[in-house]
Amino acid sequence: MVKKWPVETLRKTMVEQEPTSTAGQRLGAPDTLGISTLEPGHKPPTMPSGRHIAIRVRMLDDSEEIFDVSQRASGKVLFEMVCAHLNLVEGDYFGLEFQDQRKMMVWLDLLKPIMKQIRRPKHTVLRFVVKFFPPDHAQLMEELTRYLFALQIRQDLASGRLTCTDSSAALLVSHIIQSEVGDFEEAQCRQHLLNNNYIPDQMALMDKIMEFHHKHVGQTPAESDYQLLEVARRLEMYGIRLHPAKDREGTKLSLAVAHTGVLVFQGHTRINAFNWSKIRKLSFKRKRFLIKLRPDLNQSAYQDTLEFVMASRDCCKVFWKICVEYHAFFRLFEEPKPKPKPVLFSRGSSFRFSGRTQKQVIDYVKDTEFKKLPFYRKHSRVQYNSSLSPLPSPLHSQVPNQAEGRSWKESALVSSEDSAALRMRGSPSPSAQRSGRNDGGSAAADDSRAQAVGARQQGPELHTADVASLSVSLVNGHRRGDELNGASPSPDGQQPSPLTSPLLNDSSGLRTDDEEENRRKRFPTDKAYFIAKELLTTERTYLKDLELITLSFQSVLDKEESTPESLQNLLKSSFEPLHSYHLDFLKELEQRLALWEGRSNAHIKGDYQRIGDVMLKNTQGLKALTAQLQKHSECVSELEKACRASRRLENVCRDFELQKVCYVPLNVFILRPLHRLLHYKQILERLCKHYPATHPDFRDCRAALADVSELEALLHSSMLKTDNYQRLLELQKDLIGVDNLATPTREFIRLGCLSKLSGKGLQQRMFFLFSDVLLYTSRGITSSNQFKVHGQLPLRGMTIRESEEEWGVPHCFTLVTQRQSVVVAASSVSEMEKWMEDLKMAVDLAEDSNGPSASLLTNSNDVKSPGEWASEVESEDDLGGSRTSLERHGNSSAHHRGNTTVHVCWHRNTSVSMLDFSIATENQLSGNLLRKFKNSNGWQKLWVVFTNFSLFFYKTHQDEYPLASLPLLGYSVTVPAESENIHKDYVFKLHFKSHIYYFRSESEYSFERWMEVIRSATISSSRTRYLNRKEPY
Repeated sequence: MVKKWPVETLRKTMVEQEPTSTAGQRLGAPDTLGISTLEPGHKPPTMPSGRHIAIRVRMLDDSEEIFDVSQRASGKVLFEMVCAHLNLVEGDYFGLEFQDQRKMMVWLDLLKPIMKQIRRPKHTVLRFVVKFFPPDHAQLMEELTRYLFALQIRQDLASGRLTCTDSSAALLVSHIIQSEVGDFEEAQCRQHLLNNNYIPDQMALMDKIMEFHHKHVGQTPAESDYQLLEVARRLEMYGIRLHPAKDREGTKLSLAVAHTGVLVFQGHTRINAFNWSKIRKLSFKRKRFLIKLRPDLNQSAYQDTLEFVMASRDCCKVFWKICVEYHAFFRLFEEPKPKPKPVLFSRGSSFRFSGRTQKQVIDYVKDTEFKKLPFYRKHSRVQYNSSLSPLPSPLHSQVPNQAEGRSWKESALVSSEDSAALRMRGSPSPSAQRSGRNDGGSAAADDSRAQAVGARQQGPELHTADVASLSVSLVNGHRRGDELNGASPSPDGQQPSPLTSPLLNDSSGLRTDDEEENRRKRFPTDKAYFIAKELLTTERTYLKDLELITLSFQSVLDKEESTPESLQNLLKSSFEPLHSYHLDFLKELEQRLALWEGRSNAHIKGDYQRIGDVMLKNTQGLKALTAQLQKHSECVSELEKACRASRRLENVCRDFELQKVCYVPLNVFILRPLHRLLHYKQILERLCKHYPATHPDFRDCRAALADVSELEALLHSSMLKTDNYQRLLELQKDLIGVDNLATPTREFIRLGCLSKLSGKGLQQRMFFLFSDVLLYTSRGITSSNQFKVHGQLPLRGMTIRESEEEWGVPHCFTLVTQRQSVVVAASSVSEMEKWMEDLKMAVDLAEDSNGPSASLLTNSNDVKSPGEWASEVESEDDLGGSRTSLERHGNSSAHHRGNTTVHVCWHRNTSVSMLDFSIATENQLSGNLLRKFKNSNGWQKLWVVFTNFSLFFYKTHQDEYPLASLPLLGYSVTVPAESENIHKDYVFKLHFKSHIYYFRSESEYSFERWMEVIRSATISSSRTRYLNRKEPY
């Protein structure tokens, strides 16, 4: 029996104990706020004066306790008395629920007086149950906490709330029996199952339960609790409390909340999930529960607000409250502060989360020493000292595949939200075993975005994992800190934006600090080695890009009947010889680097610590492929002609571009061989600058540089023209309302955001500057996220003047043409200077050109008279943001890339020029980096590719497509300050508003290179700075 506390004992204890600070006060929380989980023997908060009442509380082991509290006491007083009675340190995961006068199960509000919530205390029994279910039970630091969670699982199984497959149910029951009766004995086990009912229809599974139980020999009750939670947390219904609802069509559904966000179920099958990062606001109005979402540029059919109808307003409010609490507990760093009370009128609910967040709980338990006290297991016949029993054994059983019978896609979707990443092998250190303390651990819950990455990488294996192959390292019931795979929530508790990678918020990363440190010490330190390694890493990416054309794209074209035979032959003759050649070149590079590092023949030195001979052989081979390289410009133009001639082929190419493997525009892949010559030239220039003239590798490097420079000079003119043509083709896809943008005489100069002064004030517009015309557009009139052209300004005869004083608008300048004047404002002085510089240069080009400028607008109705242009007042209904347009055109089937450079400039309110594109083409880079978040504990190793103003993230260089991307326009790159406590070498920081990422490279050379190429993307170049930067070798 659980020891009961008589009322007299409780009162005497509260009088005799000396006043000490609460756990909440030690955390810096005000005394009136939050739950202060008590240390063993620590007194509850001061009991208010007044008449006392007896409150009955039913514990998780089905025992009932009576607590004597004042009528004026808040829920917090009672709750902390319960935690003190249990000697429970991690009480924040639990709560008290009861049935109110409306026959609804509600949670006891810790800030309100008990009597205002419980009208008939004599006839009410409160239940002490688990309230917050963490994604990983390893975050529960205390054995008692895990035991209480195991009791909750036991209750949920018996009630049918935790539904699962027969195999999962049998395995769960086998762990419960191991905890209660000990090692397997057939007669005892069978009799115990006959006397106790753990699951519905238990008799049919008795043999399977006994079969699993037989495998658990040697497991202590604490180990069995751990294994029970390990199996349960993988189940779809783990911790799920369903709230009945209906959608707009009247379909019966259920809503639930979890650590990841709000879930939608039909029966016991989850059909949708809304991650916290995608939710902008949760609210309710009468019986309607509303979920307002953030805009998603990657989805053409976007719905701003989702509506669910519940049984009553009270049902809505109950569910809304638990959503608020779940979000605060798992996503916030600390308890939200109370809002100031309004002077006259209040609007909306004043409810807020009260208590410590999960991060505060984990930090508090991790940083505080507690005396381990034994506790009583009501149902267990196995007698042992629970406070001293270690919990370190490997898992004995297999976790059954709950996704059996589902398709691979369904399994992956389920695992993306609910399955945690598989853990690494490990063993506790002797010192940790002696101390009985945890080494430290993660500070917060796992984020579902990381689990989605794991699901994509491992596919169905994630569900059918053989848990016997995983070993779990635990010390006194605690998982080792270096194995906790959680990450802290983002600082603002939300996903940055549609342009920020989901991977950048993931938590599934291997802690590789020591491995990387040792690995760096073994490698050569010569700068030439790191230059050669950059050649190898970028060549791997280049070969993957070639394979996209030679394998993926050509196979698509071969299946399409509308593809002209001439186009197929052109692509094959241009790319297949290059692909075969670079495949051999990559093998040669890998062999040379392996010898240089000493991995193949450690005794061989000198002759193999060079790269010039390999590069000279490569450049001579490339000269033999000059004819193929000269065809790539023709490939771009022929593909465009074929798409214009066949709408079906155009759709095929568009669909191919939308695939994950095509991470940049298709034409960029076609031009990669020409751009690769620029990379070879840069690498050889750096080698020649590094080597002294007497170095044995200098002569080969200089000869290779001469060869590649000759080849690049031969192709330079056509490369520039094709790059411009390709850029115009891409812009044509982003614009609506223009025709024949890609003409031989037109050059792209700059695109970006400016604010245009109109009758309704300053309005954001996207401007496109070409050599003959300036277009201004707005986004939001199509579901494909394209930009509609609202007007064009011919450049011939245009004058530009600063007009900040005239209009009183910062960074303002006026564009004056023969027909009209347009006032625009830039976001900064530097942006204004770059626009004015490029505009003046473009006006000079237009003056020197011959012939009148043709109109780009699609039809004559769009060509306005001078008076119409001058008095133009654009409607906000037409020019609202993407949210308005997506609401209006949500059912459109049109698709378009929502993360192009144009869209990034729109969201980041910046601009890029053709010179920026040229620099980005030269500065492409690939390699391994360690990535860390602002508040995470460890570093994650990723394969990173920089191209097209973005970082693309892969698990390894062998992956077929990137897991996520991070557009860099608008970001700043710096070195971490001393106050940021990043005590590692070669670390740089990317920062945009509240979003901060740290990246760590392996050497000083690679650190400088990453800084250089990222700066080229984050700092838009002016023409003057670019020309001054170029230094011929």
